[in-house]
Amino acid sequence: MAGMSSRRSSKAPAKASRVKAPRLCPCGLGQVYEECCGRFHTGIGTGTAAAPTAEALMRSRYSAFVVRDEAYLLRTWHPRTRPAEVGLDPAMRWTGLEILGTTEGSAFHTTGTVTFRASFRGGSLHERSRFERVDGAWVYVDGDLFDV
Repeated sequence: MAGMSSRRSSKAPAKASRVKAPRLCPCGLGQVYEECCGRFHTGIGTGTAAAPTAEALMRSRYSAFVVRDEAYLLRTWHPRTRPAEVGLDPAMRWTGLEILGTTEGSAFHTTGTVTFRASFRGGSLHERSRFERVDGAWVYVDGDLFDV
């Protein structure tokens, strides 16, 4: 039997162990998902588990739409404007995020806006979103849609 296994290994190439490549974060920053928006979604990771700026929250919310994390979307929605459910469409395929501009929204502000274009298969969404801090954490308040 020892001879059989050595013959078999000399004829057949060894199977390469397949290591799954880390997936890039959908937010467009070019980082690994788990180290970028994924740490906000799970609430764990290096540093703080809350988005430090309005733009970071916007990016993490876009990524939550991509990965269909309704709990995160609801958790980061302002209590006064939060719907009972998000109603994510399983057929929706988000394809990219472009940040067009920001006002305020840093660690030194209590409000901020992020203007963005989110592309999906078949179109895009152009919005200026408003954010506020609630108990120190950035949350999405609402937004104005632009015609595309």
